[in-house]
Formats: sequence, C-alpha cells, structure tokens
Amino acid sequence: MISRVYISHDNHDEELAQEISRALWRVGLESYAVMYKLSPGISRAERVSFGIRNSECLVALLTKNGSASATVCQEIGLARGIDLLIILLLEEDAKLPFLVEHINPISFSRPEISDAIGKLIRTLRDLSSLDWLKVTCPKCGEEMTQYLTPQEDVDEALQKGSCLETICSYCQNRVSLDPRTFAPLPK
Repeated sequence: MISRVYISHDNHDEELAQEISRALWRVGLESYAVMYKLSPGISRAERVSFGIRNSECLVALLTKNGSASATVCQEIGLARGIDLLIILLLEEDAKLPFLVEHINPISFSRPEISDAIGKLIRTLRDLSSLDWLKVTCPKCGEEMTQYLTPQEDVDEALQKGSCLETICSYCQNRVSLDPRTFAPLPK
C-alpha cells in the first residue's frame, strides 16, 4: 500500500512538483517534494536519501530539465537500487534516462499537466486504498475531509467533461472539483 511518495524533480520544476504534491495531499498521500528546504542541520544528500527510503514510490518528473538533471538521475538510481516502485511523468520532447527506459511513462505537455496528475492519482489509487479527500473551501477557507469519490463516478465525470460536486460542511457552499486533481474550481 502506498502512503508516501517521493517526487524527484529538477529545481526549475519546483512549481510543477508543488502542484503534484498538493494533488496528492488532497487524496491523502504524503509526499516529499521540497526536501531541500527542510532540516538545515541535515545534509541535502541525507534528506534525499531519507525521503526516498521512507517512501513507497518515487514519481520522477521528467521535464526537459528533469531528464538531464544529474540529481534526478541519481534519485532514480537510488530508487532502482532499493527496488522502489517508480512512476514516470514524461514531458513531451523530453528523453527517458536509460535506467528507466523500460518503464511506460505518463506523458504530458505543460498545458495538460492536470490530465497527467489525474492519471498519476488513478495509478496510485489502483495500488492503494485511498479513502479520504481533503478539500479547502474556496469561499470560507476551511479544510474539510470527505470520503473520496468512487472511481466510477470520477470516470463518468471525466467522460462527460463535467466536474465533481460537493458541499462545504462549514459554510454549506457548493464546491465544484476538477475530477482529475480534485482541486476546487473557481466559480
């Protein structure tokens, strides 16, 4: 069962890594995405090693920068060395590092990153028992926890091109959610 994910990414892709981290948080998964800024008393190498070794899965964000990043390739190497599950998010026109050429990636282009995040969540959901959804109400700002929408309903919303609906348990505001990332949508 997967409860913790390490997001390997190049420094130039910090914003994308944060977007992925927020989406994983919404479905109850802990992620290590910004390990570099934590615990100044511990070396960066130790923080990375700790993050990877304490995760059940490594998600490699392989943008053009990420694919060429020595850090990302070393993190992938460590994950392979300890036999960790690796899921690849591959930006169009980026190349797969040779250690993971055998893995089918989730391909994406920047404008459609939400589609790739949705496929990532679906993949992790198939490998885990994700039960809870955390949503911050865009109207009152309160964080609410609800049962995660059944995958059949998510698939139906995606097929219809519609959103998921919920109601804030604090202010009773209707909240529309992106069925790919479970992020609240603006009204």
